[in-house]
Amino acid sequence: MAGTYTPVTLPFTVDGEKEDLLTLLADQRGLFRVTLRDVTEEQARQRTTVSELTLGGLVKHLAQGEQGTLQELVERDDTAEFDMTAAADAYDLTDGETFAYWVEEYDRAAAALDDYVAKVDSLDELIPQMTAPWQPEREWWTIRKMLLHKLRETAHHSGHADIIREALDGQSTMAAIYEGPDPSEWGIE
Repeated sequence: MAGTYTPVTLPFTVDGEKEDLLTLLADQRGLFRVTLRDVTEEQARQRTTVSELTLGGLVKHLAQGEQGTLQELVERDDTAEFDMTAAADAYDLTDGETFAYWVEEYDRAAAALDDYVAKVDSLDELIPQMTAPWQPEREWWTIRKMLLHKLRETAHHSGHADIIREALDGQSTMAAIYEGPDPSEWGIE
């Protein structure tokens, strides 16, 4: 489904650095969502590369990441540890889970995170991060760093999603949002 991509407008008023960070994050989420347009439940579970990644698994993973970031911000638990057992199916739609559910949950969790960040007093507030096998010592990150990490994570997986989608049915994100001459007319080989 081709159409123009409209840059996001935040549903609340913030300015300065908060506006910049939240707008860039919302824009990257929007580009990720383009890869999910018109994907069926079957397609969402289909592997299209040598990787185990699927579109359904990616949206589930990113939704859980949005949820986890908000939880860290709200709870500010300086004893929290990442639960490796709970993360075992983080990239898989399991029996009883649907692609549609995780797409809705991704949107809901992203909106909740943005709303929370819009209301914090300062992006300099320090938040304890969970310890994990890849981060065994407790670290304290600013809310700014947490948002930048969320932006990096979303962009990283948007690239995966774009490749998976292109292998699935030929759609690429940029082609899906571009309206104009047929790309074959660009003279690029």
